[in-house]
Amino acid sequence: MHIAEGFLPASHAIGWGIAAAPFVVHGAWAVNKHIKENPETKLLLGAAGAFTFVLSALKIPSVTGSCSHPTGTGLGAVLFRPPVMAFVGTVVLLFQALLLAHGGLTTLGANVFSMGIVGPWIAYALWRLLRGMNASESVAIFCAAFFGDLATYVTTAIQLAVAHHATGFTSSAVTFLALYAPTQIPLAIVEGIVTVLIFGSLRKIATSELRILGFHKQVAA
Repeated sequence: MHIAEGFLPASHAIGWGIAAAPFVVHGAWAVNKHIKENPETKLLLGAAGAFTFVLSALKIPSVTGSCSHPTGTGLGAVLFRPPVMAFVGTVVLLFQALLLAHGGLTTLGANVFSMGIVGPWIAYALWRLLRGMNASESVAIFCAAFFGDLATYVTTAIQLAVAHHATGFTSSAVTFLALYAPTQIPLAIVEGIVTVLIFGSLRKIATSELRILGFHKQVAA
């Protein structure tokens, strides 16, 4: 999810920026609309953004010589919907690029597309699907965070393979996926568990805010 500065050709960096831009603009509108309509949830929105920032800033060395990261976007996607997370993810990635040299400015569009767009939409889709099947909140939130994390990394691997495929696109994609897999899959599991715990805590300390967001009585596990 954090492609470093200079790892993408200029045309690819511009292309991913153009692809991400409409989602980010719509996300900014969605954030503004949400805050105007539900000002009581501003602190919860800030907490979701902080959760994304902290988790996605963690750098875990990979046994393959690369490094892996949690994403933290699944929680926000479930609470506030994916459009909001497109903007929140952009802010998070911009600050990380400027303050932590984590990712880059030229690769911001590509990183936003994977972590701020694809990951949250996959997470939210699974949440809605599983809740529609009467799965418990714990199962649904775990799957949302787990697969949202993995979707982000699959997208990043594809982005890198599109840019660097001297041995062929398929071969490059498999290589990039293999670089991340040994640490990313366990990290996705941990992220799922942490997200379940955080959501459970919010059930106790942010009951009124969750009710405003449409979370009512919990379905038994």
